[in-house]
Amino acid sequence: MNEQRRAPSNEPPAQPDTQSSTWSSREAYLLAMVCLLVGAALGYFFRASAPNMPAPTTQVGSMPSAPPSGMPAADGPPPTAEALSSIAAPMLAALKADPKNADVLIQLGNLYYDHRVYPESITYYKRALEIRPKDVNVRTDLGTAYWYTGDAKNAVAEYEKSLAVDPQHTATMMNMGIVKLNGLNDAKGAIATWEKLLRDNPQFSEKQKVLDLIAQAKSSGK
Repeated sequence: MNEQRRAPSNEPPAQPDTQSSTWSSREAYLLAMVCLLVGAALGYFFRASAPNMPAPTTQVGSMPSAPPSGMPAADGPPPTAEALSSIAAPMLAALKADPKNADVLIQLGNLYYDHRVYPESITYYKRALEIRPKDVNVRTDLGTAYWYTGDAKNAVAEYEKSLAVDPQHTATMMNMGIVKLNGLNDAKGAIATWEKLLRDNPQFSEKQKVLDLIAQAKSSGK
């Protein structure tokens, strides 16, 4: 399964409007800042709908952290609500004209994901998956967005759906192991997931990082 970013995978579409969803812009930005401040950096999360660029190597932590380095949001503070709304406006207009446009929905989801507004990214990823339920890249990013909001159980549930479609999807297995270890305190499950990743993908380019994660999980006491 190709895990490279597709043209419409960097920003999601909109529902009625960014300000008409369950979360207000202010609430979403406050949550994003909390994600930046809470816990140690994981450093190994893979983005499924973008090139796999893991963040700098760090010790696995116990709480959600910011997105991987290399993502737009990692380069500085999030844009203001007004600036983000301006970026989203053309996509929202396209979505208004075609509410079932999965590409636009994914673009909007990616936009909010990249800028750490995870509740909004979840909204658009879920809408895209109603149209493309077998898109494992979007499904994986949905799971990771859930993790960044502190919802480990829904994160793992989405990863499991992704693996039901593509059992060898590396980004899904990498991220699911991290969430199992740090969100569910399931070191045994995390190790089993990563060992399967290496069995299924013996030439995996990030093999050493997976081995490091396995070693950390074995010594975690979880």
